[in-house]
Amino acid sequence: MKYIMIAIPGAADYPAEELGGKTPLEVGKVPNLNYFSKIGRSGQVNLLPERLEPSSDVSFLEFLGYEAEKVYPGRGPLEAANLELKLEANEIAFRMNFITESDGILADPTGGRITTKEAKALVSFLNKKVASDFVRFFPGAEYRHVAVIKDSHGFAALSAKTKSPDTIIGEKISENFPIGPGEELLRKLMFDAKLLLQDHEINQVRVDLQENPANMIWLWGQGQKPELESFQKRYGISGALVAGTEYAKGIARLAKLTVVDVQGSTGNLETDYEKKGEALMEVLEEKDFTCVHLGACDEASRLGDLKGKISALEAMDFFIFSKVKKFLEDKKNVRIVISPCHYALWKTKTHTRGSVPFVLAGKNVTPDDIEKYSEVAAKTSDLKISKGSEWMKLFLKK
Repeated sequence: MKYIMIAIPGAADYPAEELGGKTPLEVGKVPNLNYFSKIGRSGQVNLLPERLEPSSDVSFLEFLGYEAEKVYPGRGPLEAANLELKLEANEIAFRMNFITESDGILADPTGGRITTKEAKALVSFLNKKVASDFVRFFPGAEYRHVAVIKDSHGFAALSAKTKSPDTIIGEKISENFPIGPGEELLRKLMFDAKLLLQDHEINQVRVDLQENPANMIWLWGQGQKPELESFQKRYGISGALVAGTEYAKGIARLAKLTVVDVQGSTGNLETDYEKKGEALMEVLEEKDFTCVHLGACDEASRLGDLKGKISALEAMDFFIFSKVKKFLEDKKNVRIVISPCHYALWKTKTHTRGSVPFVLAGKNVTPDDIEKYSEVAAKTSDLKISKGSEWMKLFLKK
């Protein structure tokens, strides 16, 4: 049996006047996605536990069948895991965004969509000017990086409550700094970096080009060395992940899934869908379990890009879902599940709670009478799941 899980985080959305009262899933040209609804069984699943902030990494943990309330370590440790950093017990990993500060306001949580090449140069600059035996910076991709801070008291000394920069766009930075143990150190690091970054030649050029500069860092999502039971031990099957997004790859590495890096796969709107689809087909020849993570809809929602969100859905359908459809038709002994993991609203640029649609198709799945994949259609199903552990058991059920 071949098992294929496809995560399209953020694809679910609310009806919009701009779309005649429909959602992106309803208006997008996604014939292959609808095919799975026709031959499979639709339902709703809630992958965001109430006690945790609604975020993509939390929902993806639940998507893979883990109880996020028990094992979620924070965004920082997950992205540190993707970089294969070996954290010591007294080291705390933070997600570090390059942001744009303007007149005391957090104007842009992506630092003007800074390129990976530019960002790596800035991270190297910070390591030369700010890093020490206690603070180090590690480059990731674009605006997404990792800072590791060491303290003899470990997490207890650095457990200040932090906020994702995505949630405070347009707000005063001074009113959203970390609060709690370690707050003074974190604020100092942010301000020290700002004094250095604002005059860096990369940012001077960006300003001259009328682009938002990456003139400050924002530290958030911290946590200790993460641990996760291997997927094989938990579910009796090994497998692989095809993804471009850092947190997804970090979770997969912790779960001992093989991470397939695809050139041109970013998890953003500019990702190479065709290469990702080809990589998926290659992996399916070797692995019994394969998960594909497609983060472009989430990114489009965070940017407030309705057109981009619909285009991303259509590209996924054309380059990836079409190949999965053919694989299912050829092999027969295959089971597939597809879900958005969570809602991401393009209008408000936020994540929100709620049950999202999913479709289960393939071997030993009795079809229902739902023929279209959408939020509205899934609500007519009596199949409703509220926990990631229940979700995975349904998928892997013989």
